[in-house]
Amino acid sequence: NQYLGVMTDIIVNEYNGTLDKYIGDAIMAFWGAPISQNNHANNACLASIKMQKRLKELRDQYKKEYDIEIEAGVGLNSGMVSVGNMGSEKNFNYTVIGDHVNLASRLEGLTKYYGVAILTSRDTLDCVKNSKDTLPPHRVLDLVKVKGKKQAVELIEILDRECSIEGMKAFD
Repeated sequence: NQYLGVMTDIIVNEYNGTLDKYIGDAIMAFWGAPISQNNHANNACLASIKMQKRLKELRDQYKKEYDIEIEAGVGLNSGMVSVGNMGSEKNFNYTVIGDHVNLASRLEGLTKYYGVAILTSRDTLDCVKNSKDTLPPHRVLDLVKVKGKKQAVELIEILDRECSIEGMKAFD
């Protein structure tokens, strides 16, 4: 609860995200609804970076107090989705569904495989660029065909700081 509270506060109060639900120890959130936001993709990127920085600060405390090590991967994707009350007449939730939501989930799952904290797609960076916001520090990791997609997706790691030119060359 402590961890989820800190992360939810960053999403909702600092970066105007909408909390969708908690799925076990995961948080599902989205931007751009119910209130339209021109900079929704940038807010999502900045929230993700802030969440990872805050987790680094809390990691030692959680290890000391609870003897647990917390790692969290973030998957971000941008695109048209269906948003609104979904479910039955008597039981429903305000949520998002669609192919772009599914891809975000797949990206989150790939963070462990690639050993990174935040994975996004070209769609998200294009949205940031189109809103005239500054692109977050990032690097392209791979081009892969994820489950449920016919076209390969460019996997892009969002970084919490700029890398030096030498560092990027070494990575490449």
